Amino acid sequence: MDKIKVSDKTFRTYIPYEEFSKNIDRVAAQLNKDFENAPEPPVLLCTLNGAIMFCSELMMRCSFPMELASIKVSSYAGTHSTGVVEVKQALTCDVAGKVVIIVEDIVDTGYTMQLMKQFLEEKGAKESRICTLFYKPESFKFKDSIKLDYVAREIQNQFIVGFGLDYNELGRNIKDIYILDEE
Repeated sequence: MDKIKVSDKTFRTYIPYEEFSKNIDRVAAQLNKDFENAPEPPVLLCTLNGAIMFCSELMMRCSFPMELASIKVSSYAGTHSTGVVEVKQALTCDVAGKVVIIVEDIVDTGYTMQLMKQFLEEKGAKESRICTLFYKPESFKFKDSIKLDYVAREIQNQFIVGFGLDYNELGRNIKDIYILDEE
């Protein structure tokens, strides 16, 4: 489909699944290389709800032992980041002394990643790394202080839906990525 309607907004095709699936392959290969001989299984921390599809696809491509956990955080209202990050569902495992790979759907301003890194440090994580499907470098406010360890794909600074990403909780089930059609 060239255009879709999600609630009151129209979106147009931006990135087909077949295209960004190759980006997921590349990130999984890097994770496999980095963790194939890890002394302890890392924790794959899925940030709900947006990263659920990316995390699932990533797990199927990873060959190293891992523990899966989740946390629900949010900083969006409608099509814009509020700048305020809320933890809406608690962390589902103990991360003390463990390496944690934060699996995120999209890194935009970076406020969520700043909160997550600080939160995991307070919970005693040995180390935390960031793995994101999409990254908006134009919006990112923490270039000097937060390292994005695994970036599947950089995108322009526009609002997208599909493959887990939503508009007011709708559109997550769409296989491809669509961009807000402002025509």
